[in-house]
Amino acid sequence: MGMDDDHRMDVENALLGPYQEKSKTFSSLKNKPFWVVQTALRLDRRVYYVLALLTVLSLFYIGSRSSPIILFVFVICTGSLVYAVYLANWVLAKDEGPPEMSEISDAIRDGAEGFFRTQYGSISRMAGVLAFIILGIYMFRKSTPEQDAAGLEKSTLAFITVLSFLLGALCSGIAGYIGMWVSVRANVRVSSAARRSAREALLVAVRAGGFSALIVVGMTVMGVAVLFASFYVFLGVDTVNNMKMTELPLLLVGYGFGASFVALFAQLGGGIYTKAADVGADLVGKVEQGIPEDDARNPAVIADLVGDNVGDCAARGADLFESIAAEIISAMILGGTMAKRCKLDDPSGFILFPLVVHSFDLVVSAIGIASIKGTRDVSSKSLVEDPMVILQKGYSVTLFLAVLAFGGSTRWLLYTEQAPSAWFHFALCGLVGIITAYAFVWISQYYTDYKYDPVRQVALSSTTGHGTNIIAGVGLGLESTAMPVLVISVSIVTAYWLGKTSGLQDSKGLPTGGLFGTAVATMGMLSTAGYVLTMDMFGPIADNAGGIVEMSQQPESVREITDLLDAVGNTTKATTKGFAIGSAALASFLLFSAYMDEVSSFSGVPFTTVDIAIPEVFVGGLLGSMLIYLFSAWACAAVGRTAQEVVSEVRRQFAERPGIMTYQEKPDYARCVSIVASASLREMIKPGALAVISPIVIGIVFRLIGQATDQPLLGAKAVAGMLMFATVSGILMALFLNTAGGAWDNAKKYIESGAYGGKGSEAHKAAVTGDTVGDPFKDTAGPSLHVLIKMLATITLVMAPLFLDN
Repeated sequence: MGMDDDHRMDVENALLGPYQEKSKTFSSLKNKPFWVVQTALRLDRRVYYVLALLTVLSLFYIGSRSSPIILFVFVICTGSLVYAVYLANWVLAKDEGPPEMSEISDAIRDGAEGFFRTQYGSISRMAGVLAFIILGIYMFRKSTPEQDAAGLEKSTLAFITVLSFLLGALCSGIAGYIGMWVSVRANVRVSSAARRSAREALLVAVRAGGFSALIVVGMTVMGVAVLFASFYVFLGVDTVNNMKMTELPLLLVGYGFGASFVALFAQLGGGIYTKAADVGADLVGKVEQGIPEDDARNPAVIADLVGDNVGDCAARGADLFESIAAEIISAMILGGTMAKRCKLDDPSGFILFPLVVHSFDLVVSAIGIASIKGTRDVSSKSLVEDPMVILQKGYSVTLFLAVLAFGGSTRWLLYTEQAPSAWFHFALCGLVGIITAYAFVWISQYYTDYKYDPVRQVALSSTTGHGTNIIAGVGLGLESTAMPVLVISVSIVTAYWLGKTSGLQDSKGLPTGGLFGTAVATMGMLSTAGYVLTMDMFGPIADNAGGIVEMSQQPESVREITDLLDAVGNTTKATTKGFAIGSAALASFLLFSAYMDEVSSFSGVPFTTVDIAIPEVFVGGLLGSMLIYLFSAWACAAVGRTAQEVVSEVRRQFAERPGIMTYQEKPDYARCVSIVASASLREMIKPGALAVISPIVIGIVFRLIGQATDQPLLGAKAVAGMLMFATVSGILMALFLNTAGGAWDNAKKYIESGAYGGKGSEAHKAAVTGDTVGDPFKDTAGPSLHVLIKMLATITLVMAPLFLDN
């Protein structure tokens, strides 16, 4: 930057002063481990080795008592966790750079961990209350005939469901923490690596994201497998006068609900935090004061960087955790239902197939991550290849291996003498899902990467003002819903008919494999989830690294490297959101089918269709669509209100401390951190409560109407209508919000790269306005909708007895 030593010292004092002084406000956010954690940290490493060995042996014992397939899953998950630990050690072995970098990183880490602890404390209390409500409902719920025949008492079922819910919530929280834990430690190491080599910086970010991804996916699979095996052994499944394996997956629905519950509030709270800080920092810093992004003089810059970790990393880890958990459980339910109808001699392959698919996901994703290697010429400052091309090569390797693994899995587990060619049909269903995943990644990249025309058109519109930028972005977002919907439609119909023609028939000779075919396609789409999450985690880590480089006043050549990685990270985040909403659409279809199966089991009445010509069902559908729009409105409004507080605070500091702009006074970073932390925790409650309470209220109200008008199952039918309409509306709304926000962001990045006048130009100011509008779209409301449409399905699965007449 060419500053003299005195000026650099002033800059460093401005940066580090607040942390060295440890102001009261900021120190309140510093990480203060609980006594349990403090005690654990004092234990000898050998104690951990012994505990780990005992845990593994216990898991293998339970697995051997249940099924060899479960044992296989445990072996693969254990191996993937070992590889993840290797990746973590590799990343943590990298240096943190000069002191000014590590000081900034420490501040980000303290703010992120402090907020996480407070946020998840609030979520855990809400989960505890909900667990007691579920316990009360299940103590008085109806049982299925199969459960009655197996002699399962209501109290046993109640405690099983509550245990599943709490375990799902706990694992979802751990998944979120792992995502944040690695990001706040990898960011500074990426910054430091960028001083030496662009390829090394890319490799550190990818491997840090890979660690988080493998842990999240591995823990999801392990959690469901442990729960299934434990219930199998505890309940004596498949023994005389006990529950059959085909009924066991219904007991796991609480796990999916717990995961969705935590993920929704984590996404809401984290999204409000990160985007309120980002909007406040951009509007005052970049537009009004004309200072660069992540400039040390901006009082909101630390809050912005903390937000990347709690919003993008922690929330996304919990999001993908619950996506995979919901897909696995719904597919297991459908597999069990189909096996029962077809009277298969050994249903274990169809029920446990989802666990095996995601076990192979861990293997192929690990190979894809390992395929990205550093260059031999460590002296090269610039990348020989585009970072996006490098990441896509790894994705191509992962996809190829996923196709082979999926084909082998279907032949191993889905072959049956009753329909010898069924496994091949289901293998084709999986291929449909894998192609769908690739199509979604490509479509999202096309609409959000500034290499392509749509984003460049948004950038061009910025040259004529703020309004035309907004119009172009909204138009792009609306247009971007078309191709994904066409892809989803073709995928569902194709997979359904491939499954239906598989040759599997029920006792009446009717084909029954259609729904399971769509389940297999969903598994295919998520069969590379580990690598996709790696690309997603890469984004916020690179973004944080760029902020640390800017704040620590590193040379322009270093900032150019992190800017390039950040732009690629924006695209990978957008593609992952497209992938997430596509998988959510397919998973919601499965959960909807599982809900109808469950209602049939409890009521003893076939429930195979939903007639929207019934006025009450149509009204339920309208309420479901309204829920999506109202939820999105409240989420965006929450960001707006919090951002107003940040803008006012940043303006106040610039007005009252004019020396901030000349590095003679220090910004009060802690004040902005405190504002967004408290506001986001407060603001996440209303939209979250709306999502949890609405389906329960709709089901109970229409159940009472049904009792008064002699319409049995009306409550369940109205809820089915709500689910159907909410899913369709949620998919379209999420596609619009995610893509429009991502396009606005990268249009700004394109102008910052030098187009249309570059940084500081009028076009740049208009692009910043568009990016500001898009921030709550793509990082708060949009991602929250992924979770919402699946949580609506899982909560109805858990609460279904409330909607039925006694």
